[in-house]
Amino acid sequence: MKKILALSLFTPALAFAHPGHLSEGWLAGILHPLSGWDHLLAMLAVGLWAATFQGKARWLIPATFVGVMVVGFIAGSQSIEIPMMEQGIAASVLVLGLAAAWLKKVPVSAAMILVGLFAWFHGEAHGAEMGAHGAFSYAFGFILATIALHVAGFILGTMMNKQQWLLRLSGSLIGLIGLGMLLTA
Repeated sequence: MKKILALSLFTPALAFAHPGHLSEGWLAGILHPLSGWDHLLAMLAVGLWAATFQGKARWLIPATFVGVMVVGFIAGSQSIEIPMMEQGIAASVLVLGLAAAWLKKVPVSAAMILVGLFAWFHGEAHGAEMGAHGAFSYAFGFILATIALHVAGFILGTMMNKQQWLLRLSGSLIGLIGLGMLLTA
């Protein structure tokens, strides 16, 4: 595990721009967030952080991410570019990992705004990297994968809530990887 972490810190550029999957349509959409550390870790961090909230915030935070990500996808698929997209994605791994680890008393609206901001970058990347895949089926695939990663993060976060040190360690490691990505973006 230590070797994998060390490798990911020294080769963060491999996490970016991962088009060219050997599949099409919804399967390509599913594979996109699963094939790059940038998307994978950010989605898990959203679920981890949502697990630290109570009540409806536990689903509003990930739902905000998915909703804004879809809007960002539409913009990206229409060739609307935002500056510093890769840096925004790297920053999302850094900030969302640290938020999951350390931010416990944040208003739900602030958490929703933060995840929404980062979701735009991820959606934009999904749209820009869609290529020749059918937009609807590709979007369906990456939305499913995103939800699955949020759920996985939420389950892990719920299990770790009783052992805060483990949640803090996990979120901090995600943030550290995000810092490595940001420094090389």
